[in-house]
Amino acid sequence: MSLNLRFLRRNLLRSCLAAGLLAAGGASVQLLPPLRTAIARPATAALSRQSFVAAAVQRSGPAVVTLETSRSMPTSSVSGLPPALLQDPMFRQFFGLKGGRAPSSQVQRGQGSGVLFDSQGLLLTNAHVVDNADQLMVGLADGRRVPGRVVGKDTLTDLAVVRLEGKGPWPTASLGNSDRLQVGDWAIAVGNPFGLENTVTLGIVSNLNRNVSQLGISGKRLDLIQTDAAINPGNSGGPLLNADGEVIGINTLVRTGPGAGLGFAIPINRARAIAKQLVETGRARHPMIGIGLSPVPASTPGAAIPPGAVIRSVQPGGPAARAGLREEDVIVAIDGTAMADPAAVVSAIERRGIGDALIVTVRRGGSTLDVSLTPVDMSSLSRP
Repeated sequence: MSLNLRFLRRNLLRSCLAAGLLAAGGASVQLLPPLRTAIARPATAALSRQSFVAAAVQRSGPAVVTLETSRSMPTSSVSGLPPALLQDPMFRQFFGLKGGRAPSSQVQRGQGSGVLFDSQGLLLTNAHVVDNADQLMVGLADGRRVPGRVVGKDTLTDLAVVRLEGKGPWPTASLGNSDRLQVGDWAIAVGNPFGLENTVTLGIVSNLNRNVSQLGISGKRLDLIQTDAAINPGNSGGPLLNADGEVIGINTLVRTGPGAGLGFAIPINRARAIAKQLVETGRARHPMIGIGLSPVPASTPGAAIPPGAVIRSVQPGGPAARAGLREEDVIVAIDGTAMADPAAVVSAIERRGIGDALIVTVRRGGSTLDVSLTPVDMSSLSRP
């Protein structure tokens, strides 16, 4: 046997002894268990295949519902003419329209989403989903179809509460805390886009406190959660969930065209407060001080817009007028907090509420002064 062969044999023997394949005397052979049994499989390995999204949807998904609406829309045989004119006897006689029959009508159907938040059969959705609905049918995830009745709606925040007219039990979703959200948190949108039930999309919270005025929408009071989770027509009124399956927002808007892929949801803390008012009184109250605002003009074209908000109009008899605020005053702070723009002023007044005094700091000419005033309900300012 050559020297190299003996060297290799000696090293192989030592390796076998070290691995436990041979006894120290070399006579007996000790086989180790197969490798597949030597490694214990973790007890949680089977659970690791399920994503957190699936767990979150299992928690709140049963409470997501489909809302099917129908409304009667008048039609006429004379295109483009208002129904009231067609009912006028002289008009009908002049144009040879038969009889005094009222214009016929057609049924317009719509669909949206909602989420049950109370075991008594109360659900949250968008006001535009149920607006002018003659009939409302709610489809549950378990296959039940139940009539619904609108308890109250608020067009200013685009929120509505619907009560199921039937016997439970009803599944409910857990409501989270939208004030704890951070940009980058997971966001899961659940709803029925384009009539496709139980659709789930995943994204993140892209931005917080996005005012609708930045989207070119007027006549609304909303600071929205922005997300890149897909929100399509039919998702309106459905929930936006966090990673734990808690509702953090009510889906309300999607931007189409340039910049498509941006979705927006009403923060659940705001929706919860509005829902409470709608259930208790059938309407929501919104604080106002009776002013019209615009951004502060830049000093020169192209320069940065200064912070604050310019008062462009003051409603006679409103809180601002009684407190002595004037047109061209610049609001720079409320209760000591600097105001970046008109949207910040509106949000600060909304948070303060009705009946609680606040201090408005304004710049007038070369001086600064503090004015105390108390917001009132919008409906009281709307009265002549």
